[in-house]
Amino acid sequence: MFKKILIANRGEIAVRIMRTCRVMGIESVAVYSEPDKNALHVAVADEAVPIGPASPLESYLVIDKIIAAAKEAGADAIHPGYGFLSENPVFAEVCEENGITFIGPSAESMRLMGDKVSAREIVSKAGAPVAPGMDGASSDVTAFKKLADKVGYPVLIKASAGGGGKGMRLVNSPGELGEALEAAQREAKNAFDDDRVFLEKYIVRPRHIEFQIVGDKHGNVTHLFERECSIQRRHQKIIEETPSTALDDKLRKRMGESAILIAKAGKYYSTGTVEFLLDADGHYYFLEMNTRLQVEHPITEMVTGLDLVAEQIRIAAGEKLSSEALSATQRGHAIECRIYSEDADNNFFPSSGTLLRYAEPCGPGVRVDSGVRQGDVIGIDYDPILSKLITYGANREEARLRMIDALERYVLLGLKTSTGFMLDVLRKQEFIDGATHTAFIDEVMTGTGDTSNDSKVTFAAALAAVALECGAGNSAARFDSASATQSTPWQTLGGWRLGESG
Repeated sequence: MFKKILIANRGEIAVRIMRTCRVMGIESVAVYSEPDKNALHVAVADEAVPIGPASPLESYLVIDKIIAAAKEAGADAIHPGYGFLSENPVFAEVCEENGITFIGPSAESMRLMGDKVSAREIVSKAGAPVAPGMDGASSDVTAFKKLADKVGYPVLIKASAGGGGKGMRLVNSPGELGEALEAAQREAKNAFDDDRVFLEKYIVRPRHIEFQIVGDKHGNVTHLFERECSIQRRHQKIIEETPSTALDDKLRKRMGESAILIAKAGKYYSTGTVEFLLDADGHYYFLEMNTRLQVEHPITEMVTGLDLVAEQIRIAAGEKLSSEALSATQRGHAIECRIYSEDADNNFFPSSGTLLRYAEPCGPGVRVDSGVRQGDVIGIDYDPILSKLITYGANREEARLRMIDALERYVLLGLKTSTGFMLDVLRKQEFIDGATHTAFIDEVMTGTGDTSNDSKVTFAAALAAVALECGAGNSAARFDSASATQSTPWQTLGGWRLGESG
């Protein structure tokens, strides 16, 4: 087993990985850019190494700097988290060339499955359905226009590398195509240092269903059930849940078998995710494979009791899949809300400022994976995700009600966040009924964020000085390796509740 792991990332995922390292008795090393020198992930790590300016192209995306930091710290492995270099096969190869284990799949698998164009070809040959689209990446606007006319609008322009909605543009008419192509290429270059894009037919109002894959270097591959990720803004997930209300046992079995088939075709080991689009008639199409740990992995941990980061680390060290992973069952229901610093009233535009007051909710079935703390300055250099709020229940309604309660008690003062908007979504009858799809926000959410909660939270914060501390109980139900840091009386609101008038 590894003695020291460098986490080539920042924010909540870096903190999340470090906490599992601590449980496993492994030292952790943080890397940080200039604006991140006082960040939480730097404080949580056992040691930290600076890697340059704010721009990811000068820090978190510079392979040579990451490798130099690992050598300086004496790390014998690197965990890439998600985003940045996590799906870059060159990075995996350079790690191995320098005698450092890359905690993830092989470079070969990343090239096969991480590149969306080659993945489409492999999946098609394996017999799984794919949506109509380009056979290869292109930068020729004429080629895009020709194929778009053939398959019919709307179409999607997508980045060949990476994920998370970066480098993706929905195009509804020919007049939008040229500008969308240029914008997608710019965003893909900035996010992944790779501006290759391709076109694919857009499936109208589908559900976004993904299967968690886990495999080892000994040929064992299994899935850990599905996650529904249909609530999205700008093609990026914001609320995820498991199990999906759209799947019965028969469809779940078919899709799970397809996911395993795809992973095996890609010679895949480590954790990964096979994503599908599911239409109203029950037909599903391969969307992409994410060759990394997913943002939403905690909800799978909640319903299976597994630690996916620990599984990743053990697999990278050459161990076989745990018996718990091979025999995993799905129990209860879990929901995750991604907490962003953004303004729902202004098309989810990123919000910046100082986090003047921060207090996480706690209680049974509540977990917070956070990358921030009170007093942090939140800028616009990186993805605006602050934390992930996860709730678990014996059934979907219990998980939903716990999420509403947790969002109402989550205090983030000093900048606009997505918590109010999340409350709006969770209270919509369509969400309660499980009638979700990728156009949910555009079609169902007629207003914007619920700002009525802001004044309540502000008042509650003023009372916090005399509130009793409710403790550091932010650990997950049935999973606690990502529990919160030690609380102080200023980190929670305690037992204060606000009355309603009228």
